[in-house]
Amino acid sequence: MKNESINDLARAIKEALELQGQMMATAESCTGGLIASSIVDIPGSSAVLAGGIVAYQNEIKVKLLDVSAETIDKYGVVSAETVREMAEGARKKFGCEWAVSTSGIAGPGGAEPGKPVGTVWIAVASSLQNEAFCEIFSGDRNNVREKSVYKAMQLLLNLINRQKSTCTKVH
Repeated sequence: MKNESINDLARAIKEALELQGQMMATAESCTGGLIASSIVDIPGSSAVLAGGIVAYQNEIKVKLLDVSAETIDKYGVVSAETVREMAEGARKKFGCEWAVSTSGIAGPGGAEPGKPVGTVWIAVASSLQNEAFCEIFSGDRNNVREKSVYKAMQLLLNLINRQKSTCTKVH
């Protein structure tokens, strides 16, 4: 991944959210704040980024993002269910229209049955939707994290644009 690509996505996200007068938040585990940092790299990002929570430990996911301990016990931390709850928790905590979350196995260890190193779940939530996506990225720890940031931002931008095209303002 080139940093220019992530910077381009961050700029496009900022512009799309500004046009709609909306804000976003992040709830990051395996990406460790890199999504929020990528948005903050863009001047004027405070107009669209309310904040982010790096919830690396399960207890933090439960306490700060209102992820159900039962969800983690039943589905695991690297799951659609967990990232959906993380995204919705961040959206509500920060009072935003949008939130993006990540949880995955960046490596080199941590693989589980059915979840190899490189498995990352990403969720994008708004008041109208909460969608989860799974990717299995190759490469070392840094590659997996960088690819996760790029994919999460790409998904966020696509869903912002899709929601914009399906919602019209009534005057």
